[in-house]
Amino acid sequence: MIEVERVDFASVATRDPERARAFYVGTLGLRLNPQSGEFESGNLTLCPWEPEADGEPFEPNRAGLALRVPDVEEARRVLEGAGVEFLGETVDTGVCHMAFFEDPDGNVLILHRRYAP
Repeated sequence: MIEVERVDFASVATRDPERARAFYVGTLGLRLNPQSGEFESGNLTLCPWEPEADGEPFEPNRAGLALRVPDVEEARRVLEGAGVEFLGETVDTGVCHMAFFEDPDGNVLILHRRYAP
């Protein structure tokens, strides 16, 4: 067994890094690291990756990446106002609220807020 201290970054598959940057920084409000071109949140860095430039097939992540927000409905309203389309209604699981949408490359993202233990 190894000791994992934390997750440093997650790759986000894209076919257009500039379009991804406009979405993740301009629409979602993540911070751009000007040295690496990565998108930074409070606890995780998202690294744009062009799989086809590395000879790999492009496949969007359909499993979903959860973005913790203070208020799912308010964040959803803001994003809908910016033209983001959601995949159905906001879900209440009895533990959290979740609202699913896609980035411009079809990667599923989730607005998420846990409200119960």
